Amino acid sequence: MHASKRHTRSVLGMATVGLAVALFASACTAPAGATSSNETVGNKLAPSIYCGDTCKTQLELKADPAGVNCKVGVSWSSASFPYGAKSTQQIPEFAKAFFPNMNVTVSDGRGDATNQSNQVSEMIAQGIKVLILSPQDANALAGVAKQATAAGIKVIAADRQVNADVSTYIGSDNAEAGLVDGKAVAAALGGTGSVVELSGSLGASPTIARAEGFRKGLEGSKVEIIASQTANYDRATGLKVMEDLLQRFGVGKIQAVYAHNDQMAFGAIQAIKEAGRQGEIKVFGIDGEAEALDLVKDGSYAATVGYPLVVKESVIAAAKLCSGEPVDARIKLDSTLIDGKNVDQYVGKAPQ
Repeated sequence: MHASKRHTRSVLGMATVGLAVALFASACTAPAGATSSNETVGNKLAPSIYCGDTCKTQLELKADPAGVNCKVGVSWSSASFPYGAKSTQQIPEFAKAFFPNMNVTVSDGRGDATNQSNQVSEMIAQGIKVLILSPQDANALAGVAKQATAAGIKVIAADRQVNADVSTYIGSDNAEAGLVDGKAVAAALGGTGSVVELSGSLGASPTIARAEGFRKGLEGSKVEIIASQTANYDRATGLKVMEDLLQRFGVGKIQAVYAHNDQMAFGAIQAIKEAGRQGEIKVFGIDGEAEALDLVKDGSYAATVGYPLVVKESVIAAAKLCSGEPVDARIKLDSTLIDGKNVDQYVGKAPQ
């Protein structure tokens, strides 16, 4: 990838682009047919089912949706992962369905902070009124976030935080998700044992928070993290890293794996199965993809903490800001530990 290349596409012609993204996303998340009710735009203007009572109140829109007339820029860190692929596809779809006069432009940073910064600068020059930003790196994107604010643009930090003042940050609590997993691991291991950690992209706010939360969740137990290595939120990398860890730590040396997302967990599960060690190692992760719920149900995956998409919430918040309505600085979506005990409640309506 080249930092100088800009990859910006208008919502015009999104039918073709959306189909391509949808096909890519489905290719990343086998098995075929594993779907979530959260993957569709829906037939009413409302937040997702993972937006609780407080969240719903925060996102009440007083303006006439047809009267919301402004340019909105969407800058995502990368659409190469299912979360980013679905978000960049569904945000313009949801906007088009319920805000016909909202002009949405979407850019894919392709995992490069410099590239993403350049794309945001281009959007600012194009006169957007609201920026929905999911930064590759919380520090690296702070400069353009401040630049946008200085230009009078309202900034929504979506899913990931950025180290700059913004109008609102929308997403689940990453630290809380890690905390829930930490407590679940400690309980599953009876308070003692060894765990390896597959962390996300270095410098990304979810990576930092999910690591810190997990360690807090282990407090008071004798569970030890014997290795922590980045797998960049990627399934193939998770497979490779886990293969290396299994070589490094022989039979009986690892009791659990904590992955910062489902994709890395899928790779870890594959490596563990291929090594014939599934009976000794429990895998825990975060996100709640449809495939993850299937694996929890069949016992391959101990648990995942739901981390919902913020598509609907981000668009509604953008509409409020476009209309001059106030938006709270923090809009939090629900996160829940999904394991063998409650997975049937979520199959078919996964967070992602």
